[in-house]
Amino acid sequence: MKRHLIVFMTSIFFVLTLINNTKAQTKPNTDTNSPLVSWHTAEGVKRLERSQYKTDFFTLANHFQSQQNAFSCGPTSSAIILNSLRLNNKTIPKPSSDSIVKPSELQLFPKQYNPNLRRYTEENVHIPNVKTRAQFLGAPILFKNKEIKDYGYQLHQLDALLKAHKLTVIKRVVSDTLSETQIRQELISNMQQKDDYVLVNYKRSALQQKGSGHISPLGAYDKQSDSLLIMDVNPTQAGWVWVNIRTLISAMNTYDTIENRGYLLIRDSVN
Repeated sequence: MKRHLIVFMTSIFFVLTLINNTKAQTKPNTDTNSPLVSWHTAEGVKRLERSQYKTDFFTLANHFQSQQNAFSCGPTSSAIILNSLRLNNKTIPKPSSDSIVKPSELQLFPKQYNPNLRRYTEENVHIPNVKTRAQFLGAPILFKNKEIKDYGYQLHQLDALLKAHKLTVIKRVVSDTLSETQIRQELISNMQQKDDYVLVNYKRSALQQKGSGHISPLGAYDKQSDSLLIMDVNPTQAGWVWVNIRTLISAMNTYDTIENRGYLLIRDSVN
């Protein structure tokens, strides 16, 4: 009897330990000194509330979209920026989101009525002269006289895509030749100003996240914690997070297909 009681108590201890370990693994990061803090935690909310550098957040949140495939972080981020800058500008024609109701289905609606909204999406922001859809999905491209597969958009390609949409873009490749002081000044200043936005291209593993290269917009800066809010466009991979600015700089100072990653400073050139 005594032996059975010892085995029973040992089993209960093992189960409780397993439950506690599972909770520890799934619990959101709330450590104020951690390089990453989930935005929906008490600490994350506090940072947004006290931030004086969050001009971009509310517009980006209003136009936010989630990417629909593993390679479309760049096009999705671009669509969010384009809608944030242009959706209310009636002088600029916007593309129709025809992927929702296909042309063959329009016959089901009254004549000359199209239920598709006119807005930018990850599907309709592509411009073939920059990168064809096939190349975006992995069709070989020529680089240094060799054919390589180049999925999605790299920083220089996203720069070209946004310029093709007639946006004013400054591309910054982050390397040891670009000072932390300049990066800080440009990113923080952008969080204070209206009608300009930042897209960051970084390596997920450098932030201790699963995955490789990724692109998303920045929404705010919190001076007290010296952290920036990444509004991640892939919620199936990671949520919105506050990241220590030095950690983000290190994550951008990583090599991609032909050059280091970095960030884009974006504003509209069409009034």
